[in-house]
Amino acid sequence: MAKEAEWNKNFNIGVDSIDNAHRKLFSIVRKLINLSQNEHNGQWACAEGIKYFKRYAIEHFTDEEAYMQSIDYSGYKIHKRLHDDMRYKTLPALEKDLSESNYSQESIHHFLGICLGWLTAHIMIEDRAIAGKIPNKWKKDNTGEAMDALVDALAITIQEIFRLQIEIVSEHYNAEDFGNSIVDRLTFCSLDGRRVHVFLVLEDALVLRAVSSMLNMPIKKVDKMVLNAARQLSQQMVEQVGIHSRLSSKYLLESNHLMTTEQFQQAFYAEYFDYNLLFNTGTGYFAVCIKMV
Repeated sequence: MAKEAEWNKNFNIGVDSIDNAHRKLFSIVRKLINLSQNEHNGQWACAEGIKYFKRYAIEHFTDEEAYMQSIDYSGYKIHKRLHDDMRYKTLPALEKDLSESNYSQESIHHFLGICLGWLTAHIMIEDRAIAGKIPNKWKKDNTGEAMDALVDALAITIQEIFRLQIEIVSEHYNAEDFGNSIVDRLTFCSLDGRRVHVFLVLEDALVLRAVSSMLNMPIKKVDKMVLNAARQLSQQMVEQVGIHSRLSSKYLLESNHLMTTEQFQQAFYAEYFDYNLLFNTGTGYFAVCIKMV
């Protein structure tokens, strides 16, 4: 994992102050990865290192926002909203998970995986757009009542199917890897030909808990049976969300198939999505990405 955190020149956007800050953030993550592998005092050293990472990241966000304003960057508002999502939702949610689990290795790996994935995607997609190297990915930002309604529908559905409460980790999930997961892509079509593509990314632990509960016996390995169960759970989840959102009568399932994490990330970065949400259930993480055509 440490090798993946290495800085490389492809991350440079051409603004020295921003590039230096990014290099520092990756350096902190590398140190945290090494600390997390220390079985004796790694947990407590990570606790202090994570606090430092948070302070430095928030300071960097402020500096980067000042730079965007200084050049009158057109994508400033959405970019700041991405920073705010990390500031006020993702980092606090991850910190809560760390604290409640007493800095377990699993929660530390969640923190590092999401932060590392977020940094990589944010730099390559959002920050390079500041320098004009690529176009801004976010055509629109669906916050407000529509987002709240979707989150409420998901909360009801997860309670109904998994008997779990959800906590939102990010409203701008960017395909970060949060652990071994099952990815299901579902396409729904309306009578007038409009389509909705839904990607569900379910952490293995969440699916295994659900299947174990169904069978009333411990299931500890993801096999074909579990994968098939995950597909059906995904379909039920999306259909129930549709019912709670009053969309079920308008759209019918057209296709449902599993994909690898790599295939999902390729598809994600090639398209624009209307909703990108990441949740923690206390048992496992899951993400929902929705594209309305």
